[in-house]
Amino acid sequence: MLRTNLNEMLIFMAVVDGASFVAGGQAMGLTRSAAGKAVARLEDNLGVRLLNRTTRTLSLTDEGRALYDQGLQILAAVDNAQSSIGQPSGTPRGLLRLTVPDAFGRRVLMPLVKKYLEAWPDVQVEVSFADRMADIVEDGFDLAIRIGGEHADRQLVSRVVARYNAVLCAAPGYLAEHPAPRDLDALVKHDCLYFSSRTRKQSWRFRDGQGGWVKASGRSRLRLDSGEALRDAAVSGLGIAFLPDFLVAEDLAAGRLVQVLPELDAGDVEIMAMYPSKRYLEPRVRRFIDLMVDELAG
Repeated sequence: MLRTNLNEMLIFMAVVDGASFVAGGQAMGLTRSAAGKAVARLEDNLGVRLLNRTTRTLSLTDEGRALYDQGLQILAAVDNAQSSIGQPSGTPRGLLRLTVPDAFGRRVLMPLVKKYLEAWPDVQVEVSFADRMADIVEDGFDLAIRIGGEHADRQLVSRVVARYNAVLCAAPGYLAEHPAPRDLDALVKHDCLYFSSRTRKQSWRFRDGQGGWVKASGRSRLRLDSGEALRDAAVSGLGIAFLPDFLVAEDLAAGRLVQVLPELDAGDVEIMAMYPSKRYLEPRVRRFIDLMVDELAG
């Protein structure tokens, strides 16, 4: 029996984890073509088909599933061997790549990144600030932070790390020219500032008296793809915005913004940590998630 090339086995497992040759190749520093050829050589050496391929999807054969499960056991054994020769178990090291919403990242996460770097000297952190939804696997991120559980990608593992209130608010100058609405129906007469991007469009929902949800409709002449820009637009008097309180709490306290329809219940805004499904989550990722939960849960 031919000896199986361990590197080809690792490439095969990366392809399975990434659900594509492109993502698996990137995870191993290879092109799509090189990853495909490595898996093909592995199949030739073993004399079995490991993956069913279509133009759009990959799926494991029974033999592929058995090899993948055996590979996980091999990796676990390697981890145990490394820890047994004196390397601290579970110590974060290496590069942590994050994609985070711009305003939340700058205002809330950066102080945590500072604590994280101080606590773990063997890690480096690379942060991408963007309100658009990045493809975590294709773009090579370890962890994505997203606002709102309704936009969670069901193919990713997700965990709620914080919850915030969301409020309708507007500048005193805007309300001086446009009397504050007395109910949701009155929003149709107001300029409403919505978040909108290529992949996401904001909707305003509030609980009704029976515990259900009702969607608010408002006139929209300005839509922006940045939470910080929405806050700036509201402060400058361009309309009513619906924003999490971590973004506008200081403005409300200083009187730059005034809450509109404060009796409405919008529920909590969930902050989600999302990452590709893995049996063994790297310590550098796990520790950062734990830090967020410890610092932000309150």
